[in-house]
Amino acid sequence: MEHRKLVILDEEIKPGDSKTINMEIARLHTMTKLKIPIIVERSKHDGPVVLFSAGLHGDEINGMEIVRQIIVRNINKPRIGTIICIPVINVFGFVNKSREFPDGRDLNRVFPGSKNGSLASRFAYYLLKEVIPHVDYCVDFHAGGASRFNAPQIRIVPGNEELKQLSDVFNAPFTLYSKNINGSFRNSCDKLGVKMLLFEGGKSLDIDADITHHGVRGAKRFLAHFGMLDASKKAQPADRPSIYIENSAWIRARNSGLFQNKTKAGAFVQKGEIIACITDPFGKFEKKVKAPNTGYIINSNDSPIVYQGDAIFHISQRMV
Repeated sequence: MEHRKLVILDEEIKPGDSKTINMEIARLHTMTKLKIPIIVERSKHDGPVVLFSAGLHGDEINGMEIVRQIIVRNINKPRIGTIICIPVINVFGFVNKSREFPDGRDLNRVFPGSKNGSLASRFAYYLLKEVIPHVDYCVDFHAGGASRFNAPQIRIVPGNEELKQLSDVFNAPFTLYSKNINGSFRNSCDKLGVKMLLFEGGKSLDIDADITHHGVRGAKRFLAHFGMLDASKKAQPADRPSIYIENSAWIRARNSGLFQNKTKAGAFVQKGEIIACITDPFGKFEKKVKAPNTGYIINSNDSPIVYQGDAIFHISQRMV
């Protein structure tokens, strides 16, 4: 079988090659170069091309740690095919410990981007132009924002049986059905025929060992499914099948105050169960927060202070 040609940013990666390609789109205002390493491991044997990416939002560090572990544990050295790892896409946001680019734009809302557009738009353009045309499958790692902790979960569009099967293979504790958002990386990949699983776990500016564990183990099962996992690495089965959630809703704070969270992300709660309290700092009131329905808490706010209307929990409503 003839191997497909793989060229990224004018550098060819031949069968059996290991290569790090640095994507440099712009510099800091200090004129310091900022490079985005694209780490490519290609087997001598032809097979699928899988991308593991993280850091689309510069403050979602837990995803970066998952991809880093995939690299340092040599999970990215495939038995067949090619594995591409991009641990930090939004390197500008990572430097500033910020979700957005310096131009204030959310990279995950500007795809497919433009060669002559904003800084974020240019990054989106080159990612789709140089990397994604070679990719068959992608797992993009994210975390919750604004102190909200996500239980480990995969998100896929409803009605796509192949993505459902791939989610079964990855087997995160939860799988949420969610539609693609215009301007998102996932939406652009879908339009280009790339099968993507979006992993959510943990919160911004934080590394959680349990989330990392679920992400790495799921990645190994994903690679093993395609025969790409090296024989020396073992893909361990998950503790239980993924719980599929068709509908969910946010619980919002009815009062401003100190947030006394009693419920961790991933917990199963009963309707009417007290899951948190909101108090004032002067001892004048204590308001109980009760679960509106029986379900799983798939996102929990870790902030010690909340304002009226803030999202404090994300709870499942219908499971399939």
